Amino acid sequence: MTTLAWTGLALYVVPPLLTVLAYGAYPIVLQVLARRRARPTGEDPAEWPHVTISIPVYNEAGAIAETIETLLAADYPPDRRHIVVVSDASSDDTDRIVTGFADRGVQLVRMPARAGKTAAENEAGKHLRGEIVVNLDATIRIPPEAIKALVRAFKDPDVGVASGRDVSVSNLASEQNRDESSYVGYEMWVRGLETRCGSIVGASGCFYAIRRSLYSSIFPEALSRDFASPLIAREHGYRSVSVDEAICWVPRTRSLKAEYRRKVRTMTRGLETLWYKRHLLNPFRYGRFAVFLLCHKLLRWSVFLSLPLAVLGLVLLALDSTVGLALLLVHAVGLALGAAAFFWPQHRRLPRAMAVLGFAVSIHVAGLVAWIRAFRQELNPVWEPTRRAE
Repeated sequence: MTTLAWTGLALYVVPPLLTVLAYGAYPIVLQVLARRRARPTGEDPAEWPHVTISIPVYNEAGAIAETIETLLAADYPPDRRHIVVVSDASSDDTDRIVTGFADRGVQLVRMPARAGKTAAENEAGKHLRGEIVVNLDATIRIPPEAIKALVRAFKDPDVGVASGRDVSVSNLASEQNRDESSYVGYEMWVRGLETRCGSIVGASGCFYAIRRSLYSSIFPEALSRDFASPLIAREHGYRSVSVDEAICWVPRTRSLKAEYRRKVRTMTRGLETLWYKRHLLNPFRYGRFAVFLLCHKLLRWSVFLSLPLAVLGLVLLALDSTVGLALLLVHAVGLALGAAAFFWPQHRRLPRAMAVLGFAVSIHVAGLVAWIRAFRQELNPVWEPTRRAE
């Protein structure tokens, strides 16, 4: 092989190498470390602490009533439960529906103008009554025992944040985004390993709890509070855990387009949040937590940043050899099929092979776009909730 070919090959293998390290080697190391640690077990506290359940919403008239009914029916002492719904200036019937639950102890707080999810969470911080704050999305569902399972983790005085276990579900036979569930399952497995090894480095945005003493009402509105919460907990000497028994059923996004938009939004906010808390990447000060943060977040996201190197490497290989040219053509066909899947009519069932390619292409493009937006500091705190399957 010529120097040009070797250079092309070296550039081409950068993303696969980062992928193997982030998604393969890192969990293997966690498994080795976790073998010497027993799975965490929780016991009921002598007295259940007061909790505030915070639900930020924007135009959730179709889901909010069922969500509130689910919470009111949950297995948690009613006299130790406070539900506050923060409406981000909803323009549908959300506010009216929530007001209808006022006589059952549900508090509505309305934002005067749209400001975003984090701003709504900041506003909720002004109305907290409980020792523990449970953050919940309006579109997810939880079993009756889930709140107790989450709160039970705080019997350990070292725990500052407890995250639920997402279970991706769907009832749409024609749904295109079936592969999201595989990734969610993988992510929950990794968080379980991190819990046994010390601490998770990001909480589920759909369902997690945090000590009130760690809940800031002035958190930057363009950043991600659920990602930042374990980081804040670590700064204060606490660890964060994933609770397998605290299940939340999360409807998958309806299409690859919706998942693409969600990925761009969440990763851009994640990158900005990590930059805001970048001092936590120092292993000399934060030890194992810094390594987990580097591997679980930054290393994964670096895969997307390295994609242009792989493209350049493929071009160099194609210029030097027929094998390189064939490899470039294979990637081009895969990209074309993935793009076709992205624009596939939502009402038509997507072939499995195209669905896998479409998911891979949309996620990688979204990751690269997120990096570009983060570099440009294109922050958009105003939040458009992901509309889930119904």
